Amino acid sequence: MHDVVIRNGTVVDGSGAPARVGDVAVDDGRVSLVGEVADDGREEIDAAGLVVTPGFVDVHTHYDGQVTWDPLLTPSIWHGVTTVVFGNCGVGFAPASPDRHEWLIGLMEGVEGIPGAALREGISWSWETTAEYLDAIDRSALAVNVAAQIPHGAVRAYVMNERGAANEPATATDITHMAKIVEAGVTAGAVGLSVNRLERHMAADGRPVPGTFAGLDELFALAHATAAGSPHAVFATIFPIASSRDRTAWDHEIDWISRLSRDTGLGATFPFGTSTGDDEWRDRLARIERENAAGARLAPQVGAFPQGLLCGLRTLHPFMGRPSYQALRRLPIEERARRMRDPATKTAILAEHTSPDATSLAVYMLSQPDAVFPTGLIPDREPDPTASLAAQATATRRAPEDVLYDWTIADDGGALVQFFLTGYPGSLDANLELMTHPMSVLGLGDGGAHVDVICDASYPSFLLSYWARDRARATMPLETAIRLLTSRPADVYGLHDRGLLAPGYRADLNLLDLDVIAPQPVEVIRDLPTGAKRIVQRATGFVATLVGGTVVQRDGDDTGARPGRVVRSRPADPAPNPRR
Repeated sequence: MHDVVIRNGTVVDGSGAPARVGDVAVDDGRVSLVGEVADDGREEIDAAGLVVTPGFVDVHTHYDGQVTWDPLLTPSIWHGVTTVVFGNCGVGFAPASPDRHEWLIGLMEGVEGIPGAALREGISWSWETTAEYLDAIDRSALAVNVAAQIPHGAVRAYVMNERGAANEPATATDITHMAKIVEAGVTAGAVGLSVNRLERHMAADGRPVPGTFAGLDELFALAHATAAGSPHAVFATIFPIASSRDRTAWDHEIDWISRLSRDTGLGATFPFGTSTGDDEWRDRLARIERENAAGARLAPQVGAFPQGLLCGLRTLHPFMGRPSYQALRRLPIEERARRMRDPATKTAILAEHTSPDATSLAVYMLSQPDAVFPTGLIPDREPDPTASLAAQATATRRAPEDVLYDWTIADDGGALVQFFLTGYPGSLDANLELMTHPMSVLGLGDGGAHVDVICDASYPSFLLSYWARDRARATMPLETAIRLLTSRPADVYGLHDRGLLAPGYRADLNLLDLDVIAPQPVEVIRDLPTGAKRIVQRATGFVATLVGGTVVQRDGDDTGARPGRVVRSRPADPAPNPRR
């Protein structure tokens, strides 16, 4: 008798192979048989009419703090994610000197937009080293599996203290000490090292992430230490601002990252998109192809849609810093919107300059009016360009700021305005090409981060509903979509025991009703520690999600089961991988 048997489902196994009808048997937390299962299961699940897939793997999240108080890691679990990777963008909470806790919280708050008060209230520090952090998480009751990278910023601050926080050059002694910490952390189970070189990512104290300007000698030493800890680990980085505009700067980054990958054998991943305009991204992609042909292992990380800030009176908006608005900000939202509709109030707010500490959103949105759109509670990720702020301002012969103001207060203050932070090229055709490219890996959902203005962690349900079903042109096969969510990210991060529905693999599974699967309206709720707010988005169509063969969600509801564990790096080659 098997532990679990899932009967008569349409199996999409994560390899990209065609779907087939069959049964799935589970024993001891792993898939034991796929096909026709003759024996009964202690638990039998009827999957007739449903699609059975591996659980989804999300490689770019920021649940480093949330994992210590939220066993579900919402909203990701609602969208079929059974394994998350955090410690991205060079920020995280291990290693952590006892006297640096507050500083690490400020770093995470500044870079990833997670309320510092919630982190202070929610985190119970019981670790110092990476190994202790992983063990502390493993002792907690989790519904999903988690994997952690070692954040360069935390390592630098741990070893160099204030010199590291201030981005001073590391000495040879500093580098040796950091390398030992990184190797020990990866040996203990961290799945990679993350580095941040994006200058605009700043801690709460206004300083860039430690390591933003680190020398290549430091980065290469830490990468070699990562590889010494596990040859399957990953080097994850974010590029400097200049590289998005300046091809010479971008080529410089690719030069050293490619050399690092070849020298260490590590896979390397980094955000990649089409924000440079025209078709230059194709030429950049061709450069990555050439480096991989020469022995590098580069995996450009791409999104199912451009990152979209959801702006409004309930979240953040470009008029927040203006004095006349500040006088209204404590009013209930409907009353605030009513007052803002008053012509005199509108004139006053539009005539005022934003305060120095609140300029960014206003400046960014008004400098890219063709990337700003009104949107419903289920965000339109591929809007008609004629609906943009730029187009509507021209059509109505009004100033863009005037139109944006009216959008912000619409629906009694319940409206949302979507701002594609890295630009909007008029369609998502390029995203489709990038997602399905054999080198790329799907990610950039930022689960747990920027919680008051984005909810891109819903991308799995968007991928399955829009890209694999609803888009009017140029969609992708379901089998491709499932591979992008499962085996491909698992392979990139060396997680060779998951991502495929085959005997011997982890029984992390989803049962999907593809006719109704879809992201649901966004909600602004206050469920973080201290009552801090965040945006969440649920989904329909996830009939059941299993972790280690145990059902953790039924129709989006928590079953109370907590089979999740820390996923640790492997020091040597795993058993032969059927995917290869």
